[in-house]
Amino acid sequence: MNRIRVIEPGAQTTVQDLGRAGWAHFGVSASGAADSLALRAGNLLVGNAENAAALEMTLVGGAFSFEEAAVVALTGSDFGPGLPLWTPLALEAGAVVRCRATNSGARCYLCVRGGLAVPRVMGSASVHLTTGVGGRALRAGDVLLIGDAAVRRPRQPAAAPPFSRAAPLRVTGGPQAQWFGEEICRGEWTVSEESNRMGLRLRGAPVPSPAGHMLTEGVPLGAVQVPPDGQPIILFVEHQTTGGYPKPANVISADFWRLGQLRPRDRTAFESVTIEQALASLRDMESWLYSL
Repeated sequence: MNRIRVIEPGAQTTVQDLGRAGWAHFGVSASGAADSLALRAGNLLVGNAENAAALEMTLVGGAFSFEEAAVVALTGSDFGPGLPLWTPLALEAGAVVRCRATNSGARCYLCVRGGLAVPRVMGSASVHLTTGVGGRALRAGDVLLIGDAAVRRPRQPAAAPPFSRAAPLRVTGGPQAQWFGEEICRGEWTVSEESNRMGLRLRGAPVPSPAGHMLTEGVPLGAVQVPPDGQPIILFVEHQTTGGYPKPANVISADFWRLGQLRPRDRTAFESVTIEQALASLRDMESWLYSL
């Protein structure tokens, strides 16, 4: 089998697919690609099933050598001069792909035709860094096998997704929305450096959080929690599956990819939308993906 050797692993490079859904009742969140739009697009461009395992690079890219000829696609954040994004690239045997630090966002994806042949844990190849389920971040010298997840021919080069990364995060009401009104959608927020794949901590003018204690309840991806200090936390791909903080809002599915591209010290805001608007945005995203 064709192999990829890790020369430089970057700051936090992991194997990810679309995650291990269906295990939350055992306390295991789905994990998966932080920017699932970029992962799905990259896989479609090289002719894979969209859930094929690929490499997710965070903030700092890496260097990877290919033993044999391969077809790859880089998607997500740009990383300065070098290989083009959103296009299938034919590599010769011995080629080295080098990705610098990301510029426009937090994460870049390296998808290879055939996908990565790594063990699947609970039905997924995704690495869950918080628990160690599925493995660990890559290290120099690691070797990855290329699998057989290709299902069609590689596609033609594509334009970047026609969706703004800088737009406000669109939200619908959470289960405790009536406790907060529209307070969460006022002002701007700064992404804290304490953020990770478990949650994005925001800093700004505190949101008054009701006194008292809630019973612990299940929490979904994208839930916006407000702890007693009034500084919101957006639950991310490795979030805990239950929580006791009130949740005034939930980021819509069509904007989950934006969460994956937020960097520490980025500024963002929330915008309230209806369920109908959220569904229309999801349809737009799916339509772009399947136009590839």
